[in-house]
Amino acid sequence: MTSLNAPAPRGVTPDNGPRPRRTARDRETVALRLLRSAARASFDPDAELDWDAPFDKEKPFLPLERVSLYGTPFWDGLTHARRVELSRHELASVSAAGIWLEMCLMQLFLRFLYDVDPRTAHAQFGLTEVGDETRHVVMFAKLMERLGTPVYGPPAPVRNIGRLFKALGSGPSMWAVFLVGEEIFDRMQRAAMADTLVQPLIREISRIHVVEEARHVRYARAEIERSVRGLGRTALARHRLVAAVGATATLEFMIDPEVYRCVGLEPAEGRAMALANPHHLATRHWLGAKIVPFLDELGLISGPGAALWRRAGLIQ
Repeated sequence: MTSLNAPAPRGVTPDNGPRPRRTARDRETVALRLLRSAARASFDPDAELDWDAPFDKEKPFLPLERVSLYGTPFWDGLTHARRVELSRHELASVSAAGIWLEMCLMQLFLRFLYDVDPRTAHAQFGLTEVGDETRHVVMFAKLMERLGTPVYGPPAPVRNIGRLFKALGSGPSMWAVFLVGEEIFDRMQRAAMADTLVQPLIREISRIHVVEEARHVRYARAEIERSVRGLGRTALARHRLVAAVGATATLEFMIDPEVYRCVGLEPAEGRAMALANPHHLATRHWLGAKIVPFLDELGLISGPGAALWRRAGLIQ
C-alpha cells in the first residue's frame, strides 16, 4: 500500500507504472464481457435454493472465527448452542446491512444510467446489474425471514445519511462506497462458502452472491479508475471525505449492537467487548484487505478521511 501521507499520483501504481487510460471502446469491451458472463452464470434463488430445508442445530450461520466475540473470555464461557445462536443473529444483522447497501446502490445506479445511451453495452450491463441486485435483496430478505430474528439494520441517523447519499452521490466516492461494501460482503461470503461447518443454505446463498457480485466489482473497478482521472485537488479532497464516511459506515453498522441481547449482554456492553476484541479487529482489517490498497493506490485514502478508515480498522 502506498503511504497514506504521500499517495502515489492518481492513476499511477508504484510497481507497474501508469495505468492505461480507459477509452469508450474499452468501456464497451468490459461491458460486453460482463453481459456474456451474466448470460452464462445468473441464478434464480427460488429455483436454486431449498428454502424449506430445516437448519442443523449444530451448524453455525457464519464461520465461528468471524463472529465478533470469538476469542474473548465471554465467548470461552458460551456453550456451542449459544455460539451458534449469536452467529445466527449476526448473520441477520449483516444481511440487513447488505439490503440497505444494495437498495442505495440500485437507486444510484439508475440515476447514473439515466443519461447513458441505452443502446450501449455499458448501459445494458448497468441495468442487468440492477436486476441482479433486486434478486439479491429478495434473497436476503427471505433469508432474514427464515432466520427468525428481530429486524436489525443501521440506525435511523445512518439511514437518513443514506438517503442523502443516494440522492447526491456520484463519481469516485460513489464507486468507492460500492466497492468497499461489495468486497466486505464478498470476503465474508467466500469464507462461509468454503466452510463445511456452516449451514448448507448459507453456503449456497453465499455461492450465488459471490458469483454474481464478481461482475459488479469488475464493472465498478473500471468505472472508478475512469472517474478519478483528471480530478482537481478540491474535487479529489471532497471525494476522499465522502468515500471515507460512506465506506466505513458499511462496516461500522454491519453488526447491530442489539444482536448481543441473544446471549444475555446489553447492546452497549456487547459492542464495547467486540471493539476491544483483537480477533474482531483482525477480521475488520481482513475484510478490507483486498479493496483498501486499490483505493489508496488511486489516491482516495488520505487527508482527514484517513482517520475514519483507521477508526474502522480498515487501515492500521
